[in-house]
Amino acid sequence: MDYININKKLWNQKTDVHYKSDFYDVEAFVKGKDSLNPIELDLLGNIEGKKILHLQCHFGQDTISLARHGAKATGVDFSEKAIEKARELNEQVGTNAQFIQSDVYKLPEVLDEKFDIVYTSYGVIGWLPDMIKWAAIIEHFLKPGGQLVFVEFHPIVWMFSYDFKRVEFDYMESDAIVEELEGTYTNNDAPIKGKSVCWNHGLSTVIDSLIKAGLTITDFKEYNYSPYNCLENLVEVEKGKYKIKGLENKFPLVYSVKAVKS
Repeated sequence: MDYININKKLWNQKTDVHYKSDFYDVEAFVKGKDSLNPIELDLLGNIEGKKILHLQCHFGQDTISLARHGAKATGVDFSEKAIEKARELNEQVGTNAQFIQSDVYKLPEVLDEKFDIVYTSYGVIGWLPDMIKWAAIIEHFLKPGGQLVFVEFHPIVWMFSYDFKRVEFDYMESDAIVEELEGTYTNNDAPIKGKSVCWNHGLSTVIDSLIKAGLTITDFKEYNYSPYNCLENLVEVEKGKYKIKGLENKFPLVYSVKAVKS
């Protein structure tokens, strides 16, 4: 199955809708709004002058925010539409972020640099079939002493049906999940229709892949909220913190990992 081109077609459709959405609020972003959340800002710390590689950057808001915080940021995404928008946005706000269109697994073919930090976040690894290959790419691009900063939706979230009424998918590794989707997380009624191919990756799979790649886990946390209102049946319990209505504290919605290359 050609999951890359199937998913790229879907994300090329999503990009224009996302760019114009209230969810991403490009107008406020251009005026200076930071797209990074407290979770990742705390994990990143002071990034002034740091070289950061941002994997699966979509249309580049977080990459540009990293640059606004003083980093030398490079964003990567497989969607040519997303990278086109990222470059436009970068020029509009006057930052010097760099953007590369590439599949994560093929990035060493087009980028020959080492970085202080590899950063990737929220809804990213489910589009990748192989965590061992993913971790090897991260290790490849880190300088000795460099760090991975990774924030992702918890794998428990992806076990449920979209309305969180029943358990529908496996927690552990299984075959690709192939779906016909309509709409998108910024707008359920958006005129988007397309096939998606994704995978669920349990925590042990993700963490073990990083260990096997030679990285040392230095920080691991789970969070009982999402900073985004991007799932069904969420309720805002305090500003910028969303939980599943009726399941508010039953399980974590997000986790984070920091790992260092020796």
